[in-house]
Amino acid sequence: MPRKKKTEAATGKLRVVMLGGLYEIGKNLAVIEYEDDMIVVDCGLGFPDDDMLGVDLVIPDVTYLKENEEKIKGIVLTHGHEDHIGALPYVLQQISPPVYGTPLTIGILQGKLEEHTYEIEPDLHVVYAGQKIRLGCFEVEFINVNHSIPDAVCLAIDTPLGMIVHSGDFKIDLTPVDSPMIDLPRLGELGNEGVLLLMCESTNAERPGYTPSERTVGASLDSIFFKNAGKRISIATFSSNVHRVQQIINTSEKYGRKVVINGRSMQNIVSVATQLGYMHAADDTLIDINDIKKYEPEQLTIVCTGSQGEPMSSLYRMAFSDHSRIELSSNDVVVISANAIPGNEKLVNNIINELFRRGVNVIYDAIVSDVHVSGHACQEELKTMHALTKPEYFMPIHGEYKHLATHRNLALFLGEKPDHIFLSEVGRVLEIDSEGARFNGTVPSGKVLVDGYGVGDVGSIVLRDRRHLSLDGIIIVVAAVSVESGLLISGPEIVSRGFVYVREAEEMMDELRDLSAGVIEECFADGDVDTAYIKGRMKDEISRYIAQKTKRKPMVLPILVQL
Repeated sequence: MPRKKKTEAATGKLRVVMLGGLYEIGKNLAVIEYEDDMIVVDCGLGFPDDDMLGVDLVIPDVTYLKENEEKIKGIVLTHGHEDHIGALPYVLQQISPPVYGTPLTIGILQGKLEEHTYEIEPDLHVVYAGQKIRLGCFEVEFINVNHSIPDAVCLAIDTPLGMIVHSGDFKIDLTPVDSPMIDLPRLGELGNEGVLLLMCESTNAERPGYTPSERTVGASLDSIFFKNAGKRISIATFSSNVHRVQQIINTSEKYGRKVVINGRSMQNIVSVATQLGYMHAADDTLIDINDIKKYEPEQLTIVCTGSQGEPMSSLYRMAFSDHSRIELSSNDVVVISANAIPGNEKLVNNIINELFRRGVNVIYDAIVSDVHVSGHACQEELKTMHALTKPEYFMPIHGEYKHLATHRNLALFLGEKPDHIFLSEVGRVLEIDSEGARFNGTVPSGKVLVDGYGVGDVGSIVLRDRRHLSLDGIIIVVAAVSVESGLLISGPEIVSRGFVYVREAEEMMDELRDLSAGVIEECFADGDVDTAYIKGRMKDEISRYIAQKTKRKPMVLPILVQL
């Protein structure tokens, strides 16, 4: 094959490393490197685990990219979902390579970047499916695929050693909504020419069969609108699911309803998609939320955020009567047109339960199966990708370990060689040269936590303290001392938060005061005037006393004010 001849002719080493997107859902970022040239594929965010208290977002550690910034020829994006572009507003504050993406992807990204400031203005470039660009020694071709957002592409990356196909997120939809079908012929051509490495998403690798077409949701929506003609209908879905929102608008127009777009992220994406021509509505269909009182409830459709139960989302505020414009009642139907992302099930169930308490008719996937379809390939579609590309080597990406392992087993079933399948992990380097492929070393990697405006300032120690506080509370001991004279001037005063209710534990508080005062006076009597030493003694003695008395371990924070 041409690929094998090319591999034999090249003398360098091709390095492929994932800085995110393995053993997790989200935070997708791949690095492809050959000698002094490097490209980055996607740069997404993830959502915090339950033990990451107070953390808003999780982004990849890009230390390796910062160390090699001069090598980076570009960042190429597969589509506009948060888990593929959401980290860029933060990463582009640290490095400044050019960014390439399809029109909708770049349009969504521009909106995100406007919320941040940069020393160097981000260098954004629009590309189209079918186009090829040259980035150093790499030639990148953008190939149309179907997903739950328009303008999604997979990437054919021609390297000095051979072709890498990066699937991005995809499914095979034979009847897509307002977009071309996945370019299967081009994938087949690449397979015939020779594919060195396939990097293929694994999100739905456990699911047999095929992912249903997005059009099946349209039929379900039509049935819901027909059966609930006398009620107001609210539909929560992913803000980036432009095809879904378009189908909701189409169905609303069919039944003579006005549409309110509710939720900041939903409004932003609808605005971008409309401006770029990916979404359309009659002039009088979309109305401002402030005008809803001009219409009867049965004349309205509300498209809102909150399908994942997010506490600040539009649906959450509607469910818990915290919305300034919309009050839900038994005359409302709420449709949750999305599956819960792993880890969000409890949040979604909380909203569903609250809606039922209010007498709202709630329709979700457990009741109507076709109210949502996935945007990811199931097993038969993954098999098709493998069969078309016929890769020499294979790396499953984008999924938890169980998804990656299942995808590996699928590849084995298709006859791919066990020692040519590489189940990697974040930061591990896959090295390919004329002698073959193997894992060889690691690069700096990990998670960076975003909390408000702080990026990376919440680490393991801060999280440990937050968990400690959340589980056991805190005891603060404040005393004023004179180190020079060795006297306790005032206090100690005891402040308790999250440990015990002070008014019901006055005896214990008095004992803690006496214990603290005794430690301070004993230290001064022994000539120990180092405040750090005294605070350490106080912390140890108080912790020991509380553990004996209550079997609890609150955080103890002694404060000595020197007068």
